[in-house]
Amino acid sequence: MTRRFKAMRGTHDILPEEASRWRLIEEEFATICIRYGYQEIRTPIFESTEVFERGTGFSTDVVQKEMYTFEDKKGRRLSLRPEATPSVIRAYLEHNLDKRAKVLKVFYMGPMFRYDRPGAGRYRQFHQLGIEVIGTASPVADAEAIVLLWDFLRAIGLKRLKVRLNSLGCEKCRVEYSGIVKSFLEGNLKHLCQDCHERFARNPLRVLDCKQKKCKAVVAKAPEIGEVLCQPCRDHLEEVKRLIKLGGVESYLDARLVRGLDYYTRTVFEVFHEASGIDNSLGGGGRYDRLVEDLGGPSMPAVGFSAGMERIGQALEIDGVNLETNQSVDVFIAPMGGQAFEKAFELARDLRLNLRVWLEFDERKIDRQLRTASRLGVRFTVIIGSDEISRGIVKVKDMTTGEQYEVEQSGVAGWLKKRLGGTDLE
Repeated sequence: MTRRFKAMRGTHDILPEEASRWRLIEEEFATICIRYGYQEIRTPIFESTEVFERGTGFSTDVVQKEMYTFEDKKGRRLSLRPEATPSVIRAYLEHNLDKRAKVLKVFYMGPMFRYDRPGAGRYRQFHQLGIEVIGTASPVADAEAIVLLWDFLRAIGLKRLKVRLNSLGCEKCRVEYSGIVKSFLEGNLKHLCQDCHERFARNPLRVLDCKQKKCKAVVAKAPEIGEVLCQPCRDHLEEVKRLIKLGGVESYLDARLVRGLDYYTRTVFEVFHEASGIDNSLGGGGRYDRLVEDLGGPSMPAVGFSAGMERIGQALEIDGVNLETNQSVDVFIAPMGGQAFEKAFELARDLRLNLRVWLEFDERKIDRQLRTASRLGVRFTVIIGSDEISRGIVKVKDMTTGEQYEVEQSGVAGWLKKRLGGTDLE
């Protein structure tokens, strides 16, 4: 018996109905980004491993445990991208995009890869949407990123959204806070999971991002970064809060929000869906003013976010949002006899300039073809046989009423378009 293959664990097939919903979500995201003045960028799905070690952060769980890393035939270390931001910064530097304008605003969509334990909304190949704003330290850019993500999620029908907001401070604040957290955690190591013991050794702030219950209980008593923020960082955070409130965004300050990547400075945020739970954020990001420099470029401030398609899809289901994905066929063409296929193919070509057309491939009895047309939800079936060809007409059957018409071949496109309400799919 021939072996039947299945998708690898942690991956999933996006079947036609779901794929059509994804396309609508992606189109809405692109539309909103373009309205905000962003341009699309597409980067390769693999990079030199060093791009992510230096960009995502060598001490992160992503780099330490979750990357798909391999050697190519020349012995170079490559990794499938676990996130897009380092790839975008690499492209920004490689192609001198800073020469085009003072500020670059780009958006992206595509698959990412992390070797993680599969779970609800979590896959080893997952898909993200995101933006990057490179070249400004203004809190206005932070606020715009948050409001853009909020506007997108609301536009696709999601409600019960909330933003968690925090500041990790500048380099000086972060170093001071890291020392305070390390001192606090030293007396609580026995209450932390094994992963957090490793995080403690590499970067104590990573412990604050652990989702284990016993670690969260310890972290709940940890000192807050607000106690050590310098005045410029406080002012930056207050301005972001003020601006997003003007943008209609519901937010609250979460003093222990750190996010799981090393490059963040000052603003960090997550948008979560209340019905899905606070630990299942739909998207998030923040400011990363050191990353361009870490990847070999000049000192250049930046901010961005990413959002997960799979989690967005789950939230839409929970909220009962049914995105209309009209993939119905307008016209079914039923050739009768070998001679009719050439004429049917020609007619399908003309009709497809404006209409959605299914052309039957195989020679079958008309009743079977009509059953297929009915299953497809077609409004009209065009029947072409040798008799119709000799008379210069086609027969058109209205599948909703059962009525049948004879229409001149030269005028069938206009006849159908008029009765289908001027459908124009371009």
